[in-house]
Amino acid sequence: MQKLRVGVIGLGMGRHHIKSYQAHPCAEVVAIADVSEARLKEIGDQFGIARRYQSGEEMIREEKLDIVGVATPNYLHAPLTIAALEAGCHVLCEKPMALNAREAREMLDAAKRAGRRLGINFSYRFSEQSMALKREVDAGTLGDIYFARTIWHRRRGFPGFGSWFSQKALSGGGPLIDLGVHRLDLALWLMGYPRPVWVMGATYSPIASALAAERGLQYDVEDLAVALVRFENGATLELEASWGANIQERELMETRLLGTRGGLVQRNLEETYKFEAEMYIERDGTQLDIKVHPGHQPVQAAMYHFVDAIVRGVPHIATGEEGLLVMEILDAVYKSAEEGRPVRIGEA
Repeated sequence: MQKLRVGVIGLGMGRHHIKSYQAHPCAEVVAIADVSEARLKEIGDQFGIARRYQSGEEMIREEKLDIVGVATPNYLHAPLTIAALEAGCHVLCEKPMALNAREAREMLDAAKRAGRRLGINFSYRFSEQSMALKREVDAGTLGDIYFARTIWHRRRGFPGFGSWFSQKALSGGGPLIDLGVHRLDLALWLMGYPRPVWVMGATYSPIASALAAERGLQYDVEDLAVALVRFENGATLELEASWGANIQERELMETRLLGTRGGLVQRNLEETYKFEAEMYIERDGTQLDIKVHPGHQPVQAAMYHFVDAIVRGVPHIATGEEGLLVMEILDAVYKSAEEGRPVRIGEA
């Protein structure tokens, strides 16, 4: 079988995408694009990719690609994704899917018109631990999920302070859309993506605003966001995310689900990106704590999975439809925070 031709746009996060695409025997990264000549040379030389562009649009026009990976700043996700879909390419886009739900819908509409796949890199699903938890939830081990709490806090961890990350017009928001989107998707995925009804949210920026003023830098997004999401099935979810919070831990991540038969938690260890997971259940009157240990079949990243699903002609996970639902929730959080009231999904 001829290998699928892949092009990757954005070589910050995109460098990690390249490695995962190249791990698949049916894919070949044949072209890369980035505004930085230095990055193009570094990554192109590292991975042996000769076709290099400083414009993603030019790469899409010039190369006959099967898949385009979009790993650019957030404000470029929608236009580049739509351009690639209209050129007949499947697209795997970095999270967040877009700046807002309106753009996300436009991306989905473009995929449907083109008859091409649109995937979102919700990377925290793609671990052996997360997959094991998902199997247990789907098997009914926890019963009906009625409550979840999912968080990602940093004591001080502002990405590119004063850069596009700090400008709402370019990023769509702060830690909620940058970090919270990961933990939100993980919780929703484990819960089976229930339909949200309304959101109550609040955002704060006391730490970053003071730092920006001291340094004379632009900063118009939050440094902490919190929300309560209510679903059609009656379940609720608490969501928290921050780049700057006065907490003990340098990095704190946790996703917790409570069900009628049991509960689970996944949390990071020692303020790092290593995780542990446990389930808590009751059987025959005995309460049991079950630790989830890695097995012997590591889970491949979203890029590998996306290629594999295309080659095998089966559905991929982390779809554009799920990405849109996440964006609808995030839009509602920001609107609720701005107006100081609960917001129904679709109202934002």
